[in-house]
Amino acid sequence: MENKPSKRAAATSSVHGGELRQQEANAITTPIYQTSTFWFKNSQEVMDYQEGKTDREEYGRYGNPTWRAVERKLSELEGGEETVLFASGMCAATTTFLALLPVNTHLIVTSDCYRRTRQFIDEFLGRMGVSVSVIEPSNLAQFEAAIRDDTSIFFTESPTNPYLRVADVPGFVEVAHARGVKVIIDSTFATPVNHRALTEDADLVIHSATKYLGGHNDLLAGTVTGAKEIVDPIRKALGVLGGIIDSHGAWLLLRGLKTLALRMERHNSNGLALARHLEAHPKVRKVWYPGLESHPDHAVAMRSMDGFGGVVTFEIETDLQGAIRFIDATQVPYQAPSLGGVESLIELPVTMSFWDYTPEQRKSWGITDSLVRFACGIEAPEDLIADVDQALEHV
Repeated sequence: MENKPSKRAAATSSVHGGELRQQEANAITTPIYQTSTFWFKNSQEVMDYQEGKTDREEYGRYGNPTWRAVERKLSELEGGEETVLFASGMCAATTTFLALLPVNTHLIVTSDCYRRTRQFIDEFLGRMGVSVSVIEPSNLAQFEAAIRDDTSIFFTESPTNPYLRVADVPGFVEVAHARGVKVIIDSTFATPVNHRALTEDADLVIHSATKYLGGHNDLLAGTVTGAKEIVDPIRKALGVLGGIIDSHGAWLLLRGLKTLALRMERHNSNGLALARHLEAHPKVRKVWYPGLESHPDHAVAMRSMDGFGGVVTFEIETDLQGAIRFIDATQVPYQAPSLGGVESLIELPVTMSFWDYTPEQRKSWGITDSLVRFACGIEAPEDLIADVDQALEHV
């Protein structure tokens, strides 16, 4: 279903966007359509569907009314025409690459991005003859120099993981579109509440809906949003590759989205409060948070974002053992991967995500032994700060 950009505020779109006003049995909430297939009344209805004369569901791998409500809601929040829902954020990214990248083409990505995305690009796309150039985040000059005649896509997160670099989307779009290159932004860390890259003329926005969009650490999902023309081949690829979400997971995401704008207010305020406190702490070497003036992309973030999220990355003045003592001493956050849920999560990237890498490889990714990623939940900020302070006493 094509979606027209909404002028409603994110708080209103989060609650009402994409959902039918009149549900079955006069329910307020969208039902869970727990069915694998959909029946036709007669052969004429089948033929009308095949010829595109009717808009309905056929088989569970191609669509489900519960999914559609989520897709319409995300389209409204992002200001896009179409959204496709996937089983995970990685599935959203990999299906998009497979659907849009021709064989023997060129892709540009930024160095500071999720390692599994880079792993797919390096290990799997290479088999298709896709070559890759890696540039530093926010480096427009380096990006322009990297573009070749066969460049198809520029992909970056904004903010990135783990250093929260923020892309100058209009700047990248201007350079990319002049050379026929599509711009894809992974906006998982931002959400459409804090940043809407489609309104800055990016071609596609990707989310790991597992994070802020779901918001409760209880589901896996991914989304891709953009113009119908570019989203259609991705939707068709999903029908072939089969990385679909189940209807109950889609319903959980739909429920989570209703409080997205409200939750992001607390994530944003908690992140900024913790970042400011850590920056002044004598045992903290450096803090990365776009809301701080010390962040290299603070000016871009102030210009393009309405909030800076709940993730704070910082480096402690210690070694690996000191960082382990710190993280093991925290009592409020759970030591776990991921982010964006109501519960705070904390991790040492060196042990959680990069332990199987050599020290040289970690250095090339910018992962030091005392680097910490704190994903603020919606707890009271004074409790998060007090917990971090007592844990730092163990360093």
